Amino acid sequence: MTRRQQLMFLYGAFAVFWLVLAISPVDRPTWLLENTLVFAGFGLMYGIRRQVPLSMTSHTMVVIFLSLHAVGAHYTYSLVPYDAAFRDLTGDSLNGILGFSRNHYDRLVHFCYGLLLALPVRELLMRMAGVRGFWSYFLPLDLVMSSSLFYELLEWAAAVVFGGGLGAAFLGTQGDEWDAHRDMALAGIGALIAVLIIYARNRSRGHELP
Repeated sequence: MTRRQQLMFLYGAFAVFWLVLAISPVDRPTWLLENTLVFAGFGLMYGIRRQVPLSMTSHTMVVIFLSLHAVGAHYTYSLVPYDAAFRDLTGDSLNGILGFSRNHYDRLVHFCYGLLLALPVRELLMRMAGVRGFWSYFLPLDLVMSSSLFYELLEWAAAVVFGGGLGAAFLGTQGDEWDAHRDMALAGIGALIAVLIIYARNRSRGHELP
């Protein structure tokens, strides 16, 4: 299978998955707000497809992240029924086993934002800006954390503008006053783990490029 065919299959599979989840979401206005990120992500990937060809690993990580986000957009993040699904499979409550008092799907996605997107960001920096050495590891971490901060500010602004139930559903704090701080911290931890894995792998192979 050629690279073009692999990319068509990968993004075609995501398109089908996204379309299925676009049918009867729990809250259509919230779904529309959440999917602005998906449209932006697709636009970016399409725009740089020739100028900055990312590795298949990076494309796969982007699609996995967008898929996780698509699930959150379909149910709204605070209502993703992962605990019910786990209970159906095992008969036990995952939240109960882990001692969770809230729905933590949003925490998972923020963590995966850093874990899954640090490598694509690193590739973009190395190929577009010629970043090498220490900066090729530090800057992806820095960009993930700063973009996570920017997203929390956008969430807050959207909640203020739209207000009411739509604003609360989009913000998804579930009564946690430290929600934004925890989300940013998890994104940073995910990115740090990814960068350390990339560094260890590259050290073992003796090169910088993915």
